[in-house]
Amino acid sequence: MRVVSLNAWAGRLHAEIMDYLATVDADVLCLQEVSRTPGARTDWLTYREPGLDLPQRANFFDEVAALLPGHDGLFAPTATGPLYHGDTAIASQFGLATFIRKSLPVTAQAIDFVHGHYSADGWGAHPRARNAHVLRLLDPAGIPLTIAHMHGLRESSGKGDTPARVAQAEALAALIRRVWPGQERLVVCGDFNVLPDSATFATLDQLGLRDLVTGHGHSDTRTSHYAKPGRYADYLLVTPDVTVKSFDVVARPEVSDHRALLLDLV
Repeated sequence: MRVVSLNAWAGRLHAEIMDYLATVDADVLCLQEVSRTPGARTDWLTYREPGLDLPQRANFFDEVAALLPGHDGLFAPTATGPLYHGDTAIASQFGLATFIRKSLPVTAQAIDFVHGHYSADGWGAHPRARNAHVLRLLDPAGIPLTIAHMHGLRESSGKGDTPARVAQAEALAALIRRVWPGQERLVVCGDFNVLPDSATFATLDQLGLRDLVTGHGHSDTRTSHYAKPGRYADYLLVTPDVTVKSFDVVARPEVSDHRALLLDLV
């Protein structure tokens, strides 16, 4: 089994990320920062806020779905807001996507917000709403495995703990418990937007989870496209009954401003 988690940066490095996703051969692909714009007539749109213009693929979810016909895709938006084609605002959706190989039966799943609520009329003020997806499947040997991923809060104050982040971690743990029966394998991953000493990990430790990023000595989950200090953002945690064949925080190729997290498990 191969699980890959990646903040896709809305497909901004389009050629690079599409080549990577076509060849990485993930059984379960967990993507954060995914865009979808039904009815868009252009491949690229622009996200705007004061002092910031970011190009986005208009329909990155649909492009990945077409790229991976052997997978079922699920898109879970957190909001609908404006992207721009020139001066024209176009309503676009933004959120999480999960792609699961069709040969793997999904026996239970849950999607819910871990902060805030869905916004249908704009992106909203920071910290914006966040959601998570949890699914339980049977691996090729018929053994259950639960996988969860989340895109954590972005706070203007940085990546330190806040009451909202503490509550987010508790909501994530509660969502996991709705699907995961306990006493079997669990993988939790995503762009958490926190530092390694965050209280988030104390909450997840109550589920028996340990982080492989820091546990394997990695000190950087960002690429050269990210120029700010504080190089931690993405994490992948497992319970002790997960047999790790290999784990990598992928430095090359660079397909986003985040590195992909790649787990091979037995």
